[in-house]
Amino acid sequence: MSLYRERVLPHLIDRACGTADLRRWRVQVADGLAGTVVEIGFGSGLNMAAYPAAVQRVFAVEPAEVARRLAQRRIDDSPIQVEHIGLRGESIPLDDASCDGALSTFTLCTIPGVEQALAEVRRVLKPGGRLHFLEHGRSPDATVAKWQHRIEPMQKRLADGCHLTRDPAALVEAAGFRLERVESRYAKGPKPWSWFTEGVAVNPG
Repeated sequence: MSLYRERVLPHLIDRACGTADLRRWRVQVADGLAGTVVEIGFGSGLNMAAYPAAVQRVFAVEPAEVARRLAQRRIDDSPIQVEHIGLRGESIPLDDASCDGALSTFTLCTIPGVEQALAEVRRVLKPGGRLHFLEHGRSPDATVAKWQHRIEPMQKRLADGCHLTRDPAALVEAAGFRLERVESRYAKGPKPWSWFTEGVAVNPG
């Protein structure tokens, strides 16, 4: 399972999450970011092309070595300075209030200690800094949600702990952020995997 998780899964995620439709979502969620940004779940750098010109530096948190290697060509093609700083969102090696913004895309579903990771993001964000997030999660449709609960145990085994039933907006709010904008709707694809929530939340300080 370790070989699959470390060597195979990053390639599968790079392909599945690199579609043209998802690129449009990424551009939308990254809009408004500027300055120094911490990105948890940096993966293979699929957000690099979505970052606005106002972003100068990205601190990348990513556990998978293969994903970091896949990201290099996207980093090389971007004018943004990227520094890999850590492996786990639950422990971000940055000073308090050192980042202007934060980004999480399809990451909160997988982090084991998601509450601690969000607490870390809030810690490193400046007061008034914003967390931009794009995540899949629990559908409000009872029939779809039932299938999500049925599928989730297998999903977690095949996708390195990925949950289908987390509520990203609720997690962000519970971490002490103030939700500024939240939009949820189905994206293209099978409904158990495609209820997306895209939003921006402010660190009140």
